[in-house]
Amino acid sequence: MEKNGLAGSVSLLVLSLLRDGDKYGYEMISQLALRSEQVFELKEGTLYPVLHQLEREGCLESYSAQAPSGRARKYYRLTSRGRKALADQEAAFRRVAGAVEQVLRRSCPEA
Repeated sequence: MEKNGLAGSVSLLVLSLLRDGDKYGYEMISQLALRSEQVFELKEGTLYPVLHQLEREGCLESYSAQAPSGRARKYYRLTSRGRKALADQEAAFRRVAGAVEQVLRRSCPEA
């Protein structure tokens, strides 16, 4: 799929990754690639602006914590607003995906 096909879905994917628990940036990038079988490979330059925007909107909050390696990492977690945004975006995506699926499977009726 073309890169621009992912553009409108990045915030949905990020919110979805955080539904399972707090994560740091590289962890999200890795999990997204793994879960999508390398179909979605985000770059840091794409992910971090989305994270910052979601944080400004109140959908995420961040905090620093020490990783097992001893390094300090910035983790992100969903807020209640983020859970609602995820539910809304997921419902909208499923409506669009369903409509696309219908178009792909059906022939056009005669006019």
